[in-house]
Amino acid sequence: MSAARRNRSAGVVRLRRLFLAVAVLLVVAIVIGVARFNFGDKLDELTLPLRHDDIIRQQAAEKGVPADLIAAVIYEESKFEDQTSSAGARGLMQITPDTADTIETLSGGETFVYDDLADADLNIRYGTFYLAYLLDKYDGDVVATLAAYNAGEGNADEWGGAGMKIDDIEFPETYDYVKDVLERRQQYRDKYGDELGL
Repeated sequence: MSAARRNRSAGVVRLRRLFLAVAVLLVVAIVIGVARFNFGDKLDELTLPLRHDDIIRQQAAEKGVPADLIAAVIYEESKFEDQTSSAGARGLMQITPDTADTIETLSGGETFVYDDLADADLNIRYGTFYLAYLLDKYDGDVVATLAAYNAGEGNADEWGGAGMKIDDIEFPETYDYVKDVLERRQQYRDKYGDELGL
């Protein structure tokens, strides 16, 4: 074998060793990066998001509504994404124009416009005000409050008002809604207790 071929062969071997060393370092870096990446937190952010926790905490304290209940209602209504339903419900807490009018009347407000419901801060303020009103009306009964939030006060009154049990709810959609919010509330309490000031 000529000296030139030996040099080329030795160069190829060195290049292969260098490539192998770089590949090993890259794999080690990826493993360390994956180990430091908290998949649980990222999965929770997708499956159990929490945004606007500062507004939720503030409104919970101001209006006496549990922060985990507010978060669970927001999740069930919109999954923390601003949207408008086919019925015209707007924002994170899916407030309809009729409910907004009721809130405006009850709160003594005079400057409200429907487009304001797209504002997360205002939407959470209005939705929490309405939850506080319903909790007061139904003597703190969360099942009746959630049933009224979803299906209206008239239906909640017919199903027993403050004394209703979840099985008294006659609409399957509302039954599922109340059940899901109650389950989600516990999840928010467990996962985001500190963020929600619980």
